[in-house]
Amino acid sequence: MSATPHGVRSGRWRSGRTFVIAAVAGCLVGLVGGGFRWCLLHADRLRGSVLEAADGLGAAGRLVPVVLTAAGAAAACAIARRVPHAAGSGIQHVEAVWRQEAEPRTAWLLPAKFLGGLIAIGSGLVLGREGPIVHMGAAIGSTAGRHGRLDTEDTRMLHTALGGAGLAVAFTAPLGGLLFVCEEVTRTVRPRLVLLTLVGTVTAVACSRTVVGDALVLPLSAVPAPPLWMLPVFLLSGMTAGALGAAYSALVVRTLEVCDRLTRVPLVARAAVIGAGVGALMAFDPLLTGGGDQLSERLLTGTSLTAAALLLCLAVRFVAGPLSYAAATPGGLFAPLLALGALWGTLTHTLAAPVLPAGSAGPAAFAVVGMAALFTGVVRAPLTGAVLVVEMTGTGALLLPLLTACFAATVTADRLGSEPIYDRLRQRMLDRA
Repeated sequence: MSATPHGVRSGRWRSGRTFVIAAVAGCLVGLVGGGFRWCLLHADRLRGSVLEAADGLGAAGRLVPVVLTAAGAAAACAIARRVPHAAGSGIQHVEAVWRQEAEPRTAWLLPAKFLGGLIAIGSGLVLGREGPIVHMGAAIGSTAGRHGRLDTEDTRMLHTALGGAGLAVAFTAPLGGLLFVCEEVTRTVRPRLVLLTLVGTVTAVACSRTVVGDALVLPLSAVPAPPLWMLPVFLLSGMTAGALGAAYSALVVRTLEVCDRLTRVPLVARAAVIGAGVGALMAFDPLLTGGGDQLSERLLTGTSLTAAALLLCLAVRFVAGPLSYAAATPGGLFAPLLALGALWGTLTHTLAAPVLPAGSAGPAAFAVVGMAALFTGVVRAPLTGAVLVVEMTGTGALLLPLLTACFAATVTADRLGSEPIYDRLRQRMLDRA
C-alpha cells in the first residue's frame, strides 16, 4: 500500500486551511457589512426625522440640511485624509492589489471606511454603500490571510475574494459578488479563486442576514416576461444607456480633475462646500440626494412622475453623483448608478409609451433594465450588472431583456471610446501615488 507523498498532503492541508480561513473571514465580512448597512438605514431615518423637524421652522429650516450635509462631508473627508486609500470607492485599490500594483491597507482602513462612509452617506451625499463594504471586506481578507500564515498568493486571492463577498453583502447578491470578482476585478476565471469567493460570499451573506434580514434590497411584485418582439426595443434602450454611461464616466473623472486644480482650497473646506450644495438639493427634495435606494424603490413600485420631473431628477443626480465623489470621502458609485439607471429606464418608457402597442412591458421592466444597462455602460461588467439587478429585485423573468440591454450598453460605450470607470480611477490613483 503506497503512502501519500508528504508534499501532496501538505498542499492539501494548506488548501483546506485556506478555505476555513475564507469561511471565518466571510462571517466577519457579513457582520461588518451588515452592521454598516444597519447603521446607514438608521442614519437615513434620523436624517428624515431632522428634515421633518426642519420643515416646521419655516425659511430658516432650509438651512438645516445645508449645514448637516456640509458638516458630514467635512468630517468624513477629515477622517479619510488620515488613512491612505480611504477616500472614494476603494474598488480601484482592490483591483490594484490584485494586479500587484499596490499593497493592501489594513491597519486603520476598516474603521476609517466604516465611520467615514457612515457619516458621508448618512449625511446625504450621493454615494453608494458598496464601495466601503467591498474595501472593508478586502481588508478583512488580507488580514485573515496574514494572521493565518497563508502564502502571498493565497493572501492576495483572499483579499480579492472577500472584496467580492463585500459586494454580495452590500446588495444581498452572492452570485453578483462572484461575478464581480471574475468579470470586473480579475477578469479571469481561476477555479481556486472561484471556490474561495464562493465560500466567502455564502458565509458573508448568511451572517449579514442575521443583522439586516433576508428581504430583497428592492422588492418588486412579479413582473411578467416581456414579449420577444420587444427585445429590439430593449436593445435600443441599452444603446442609449451605454451612451449615457460613457458621459457619466467622463464627468466623474473630469470633476475629479477640476477639483485637483483647486490647490488653494483645503480638502476639508472643499468637501464642506460640496456638502452644502448637496444639502441645498436635499432641502428642495430629499429624493435628489442620498444613495438612491428610496428613489429606485418608488420608481420600481410604479410611482407616477411626469417626464419633466423624471428629466429634472435625472439631470440633478447625474451631476450630484460625480460632485459627491469629488468630496474625497469614503463612498461608492454603484448605488447612485442604479438609481440613475432606474430614472433613465422609467423616462424611456414614459417617452416611448405612446407608440408602444398594448401588451408591452410596463415602466417597472424598463426601470429594472435601465439599472443594469447604465451600470454596465459605466463599469463595463454586463453579467455582473444583469445578475446583480436580478438578485436585488427578484425579476428573473427579465433576464433576456437585461442581457440584451447590457450587451448593447457595453458595445456602445466601447465604440464611444469610454474606458471602464475603475480602470480610469485605478490609473489615476497610481499616478497620484
